[in-house]
Amino acid sequence: MAPWIIQIALVAMSILTETTEGKKDTVLYCSACRAIVDELNYSISQIDPKKTIHVGGFRLNPDGSLTDKKVPLARSEANLSELLDGVCGSMSDYALHVDPDTKIKQYKRFAPRSSDAGDFPDFNNFKFDGPEGSNALKFVCESIVEEFEDYIISLFAKETDHVVDKLCNEVSDHCKGTKFQSDEL
Repeated sequence: MAPWIIQIALVAMSILTETTEGKKDTVLYCSACRAIVDELNYSISQIDPKKTIHVGGFRLNPDGSLTDKKVPLARSEANLSELLDGVCGSMSDYALHVDPDTKIKQYKRFAPRSSDAGDFPDFNNFKFDGPEGSNALKFVCESIVEEFEDYIISLFAKETDHVVDKLCNEVSDHCKGTKFQSDEL
């Protein structure tokens, strides 16, 4: 009789574990995706547009010429890869923001950048969770970067408009169905 009860218990536990999956926080994931795009756009804008980098192979063509071309440094794959490695470090500058009118929650940047010296947001609408909140945002940022690194690099290398919509709505589906405005981040 005891083996029969153990088998029933194992079957019940397996059914319960299959049906209880962790639901991801859409506000956290969407905000992290949008923050990645915002931080990369800012970093790219800080690079001198006149700087270029040589790309191409170091192999000679049959006619003896070398295939080499110059591309802008800001949107080169090498630079984008380097920027992407450090993009999640700035997630500690973000906190949960609740819009007082619409009550929409999203993580927004509260710390001004060096070029935004006098542009401070209204801190009354931010909810500071301490290091736990920024650690969660950083973890989600790192997981998005890890999962979509190649796509993010190719998207930023080619596109300049609608990167947020393509990455966060179409590719990752993290912001699909949310009410965030493109200019609010």
